[in-house]
Amino acid sequence: MPTTAPSTNTAAPVQHTPGGEVYASVLDMIGHTPMLELSRMFPAGSRDNPGGCRVFAKMELLNPAQSIKDRIGLSMIEGAEKDGRLNPKGNPPPTIIEATAGNTGLGLALVAGQKGYHLKVVVPDKMSQEKIQHLRAMGAQVILARSDVQKGHPEYYQDVAADLARRTPNSVYINQFSNQDNTKAHYDTTGPEIWEQMGHDVDAFISGVGSGGTLTGCGRFLREKNPRVRLVLADPMGSMLHPLVNEGKHVHATSWLIEGMGEDFVPDICDIKLADEAVPVTDAEAFLAARELLRTEGVLAGSSTGCLMHAVKVFLRKQTRPLRVATFACDTGGKYLSKMFNDFWMIDNGFIQRERRNDLTDLVARRHEQREDFTLGEEEPVKQAIKRMGLYGVSQMVVMDARDKVAGIIDEGDILLAVAADNANFDRPVSDFMTRRLETIRPTASINDLMPIFRADRVAIVVDEKGEYHGLITKIDLINYLRAKITR
Repeated sequence: MPTTAPSTNTAAPVQHTPGGEVYASVLDMIGHTPMLELSRMFPAGSRDNPGGCRVFAKMELLNPAQSIKDRIGLSMIEGAEKDGRLNPKGNPPPTIIEATAGNTGLGLALVAGQKGYHLKVVVPDKMSQEKIQHLRAMGAQVILARSDVQKGHPEYYQDVAADLARRTPNSVYINQFSNQDNTKAHYDTTGPEIWEQMGHDVDAFISGVGSGGTLTGCGRFLREKNPRVRLVLADPMGSMLHPLVNEGKHVHATSWLIEGMGEDFVPDICDIKLADEAVPVTDAEAFLAARELLRTEGVLAGSSTGCLMHAVKVFLRKQTRPLRVATFACDTGGKYLSKMFNDFWMIDNGFIQRERRNDLTDLVARRHEQREDFTLGEEEPVKQAIKRMGLYGVSQMVVMDARDKVAGIIDEGDILLAVAADNANFDRPVSDFMTRRLETIRPTASINDLMPIFRADRVAIVVDEKGEYHGLITKIDLINYLRAKITR
């Protein structure tokens, strides 16, 4: 949220150049994000846009900490300073505590770091590792809480944060879900920016609810400017909000993987009655829409943005006239590279369907004939095996001979025994230490035939009758296969 007052950093005046502004503080860079028309993803006259609507995404991923939550991080901390809950001159510096899906924590970490406050954040354990690592890199202490329990449970992330605040001296629980400065940030900045950038012409606004500040703040502002504006809620399947909006029904929330969006309760600051309709979106629909946004528009955005993009599709398909629609690119997809932008993660979780062969090769996560797997040659040194295992995050690798046939398998135990015995073994070939007694299985075998192999704590090497290697099957591969069968 850009400040209109001069920066407190007076070392040098702000300079204006043809290439843009030079800022005295990173906090002055929050807000005033551009808007991008998504004409390639939603071309006029297409199946997804028969009415010829124009869709504009506010590029909130261009904020300094790369999400829309930078705005509320600044607004809530400055609000706490104004009302005396935070003393910038406190000794020791106060501790800010928050429950967050990650991005609010990053926004708070950005502001807290610049202002000299400590920060502790409680996040559900379904959050991406990139977000958690980003938070820690910015100096926040991260506490993981369970994501399989609902509000009121002592291990629910908001209850954990509230209890932590009670036990931490000189602390403030910022509580985005009840904090009016959250809504104020969007009413004072985000909503007006959208209105101005779209030339005072907005027919529909599509947003999600995490804390409710965006829907409430932007929604109220836009409706004051245009009482006929259509406010549409994009909501993960499993959230309790879309049944409430569409049917007036209070249901128990289940679970979803979309991050930062959807709820199992109505936050205090969320004026859910503003929403005219809600579009439920599955995890698969959101993840695939985010990937489509990257392919068509070149925008690398997160799972909540994918949820919005799919909701935009559903909304546009019903329109018969050219409306002007505003939505968001909420945060950067760089925080999800290990998840929805990883083909193997998408396959493992059933979001990308690969060719089915109706045999054991369906359980192979990394198929050798498509060069998806990681293997070693017989003459490669042990130190190379160590490097590759660390790089790819695996604990064993198949060793192939010169004819691309399986020669053996080497795992961490084999390597440990080798190098513990003699440091010179780091440079010896893996063929000197690999296991040649292999647990091979034909693709035509039964799933039940895997169990003796797993009971012996080994992995199954799938080799057909011609001696062609197809890949490994591990215990987690079987678990993922059985889980996918339940959810299909």
